[in-house]
Amino acid sequence: MEPSSSSSSSSSSSSGQCSYSYENYKETADWLLAHTKKRPKVAIICGSGLGGLADLLEDRIVFKYKDIPRFPTSTVQGHAGQLVFGKLKGCECVCMQGRFHFYEGYSIHTVTYPVRVFFLLGVETLIVTNAAGGLNAGFSVGDIMLIKDHINMPGFAGQNPLCGHNDDRFGVRFPCMSDAYDRELRGLARQAAQEQGCGSFLQEGVYCMLAGPTYETIAECRALQMLGADAVGMSTVPEVVVARHCGLRVLGLSLITNKAVMDYDSDERANHEEVLRTTESRAQDLQRLVGHLVTKL
Repeated sequence: MEPSSSSSSSSSSSSGQCSYSYENYKETADWLLAHTKKRPKVAIICGSGLGGLADLLEDRIVFKYKDIPRFPTSTVQGHAGQLVFGKLKGCECVCMQGRFHFYEGYSIHTVTYPVRVFFLLGVETLIVTNAAGGLNAGFSVGDIMLIKDHINMPGFAGQNPLCGHNDDRFGVRFPCMSDAYDRELRGLARQAAQEQGCGSFLQEGVYCMLAGPTYETIAECRALQMLGADAVGMSTVPEVVVARHCGLRVLGLSLITNKAVMDYDSDERANHEEVLRTTESRAQDLQRLVGHLVTKL
C-alpha cells in the first residue's frame, strides 16, 4: 500500500536513503505545537488491541493521523489511527493509537517518522507496547514481558531506520544499543507491577522483530529460541532504535498473546483474531501498570 497523501511527498527511496528532511519532521511538530498547548514529556505507542491506554488520558485532544501534515496512516485492525494528547495521572503524555508497520508497505523511515516528531515536541521518555508471540517455554498467554533487549532481524538484512545520511541534530552516526531499554525504567515498572497486583504475570526477556506479515514457521521459532529470543513480533524495534538515536529513554512492554507453535504434531495455528482476544482480556492490567508507572517518572 502507499502512504497517505499527507506523507507520500516525502517517502524513502529504495536505496534505503531517508528522504525525510529535518524540516519535514519539524513541519509536523510545529503544526502539532500550534494546534495544542500540551507539551508532553512521555510518548506511548500502543500495540495491537492496546489503544485503550489513550482512553485513560484526561483533558484529551485528539488528532486523526490523516489530518496531521506528513503523518502516515495505519491500516491494521485494532489500530485506531489517531494521536491523543492529555494527562495520565497528572503527567503530560502523547499517545499513538495505532502504529505503522514495515509489512504495510511503508519504508522503515516512515514507520519511525512519529518518533522524531515526538523528540521535536520535547518528549523525553518513550513507552512502547506490543502484542507478541511467546517463545520462552516458561511464559503463558496473558503474561506481560518487560523488554530488556531486542534482536533486530530486519536490521540484519539492512533495513535499519538510521541508514542513509545522519543528521547530527537528532543523534550521532553510530549510536549505542546495548542500553536500549532503560534499566531504571524497568525497575520502576517492576515496582508498579507489584503495587498493582500484576507481579504474578510479569516476565522479562528479549524481543525479536521479524518483518511479517506472516507468522513464523516452526523452524523459524526454534531458530529464534536458539538465538535467545523470548518473544517475537512485527514492530517496536525500529521505533526504539530511532528513539535511542534521539536520546530518549525507552521502556518496552510485550503482551504475550499466543504461544509460538514449536511442534510439528500441533494443531494450533497463530491468527490475528486470537491476538486481539487476548489483548482484550489483559489490556486493563497493562493499562493499570502503565498508568501507575507514569506516576513514578
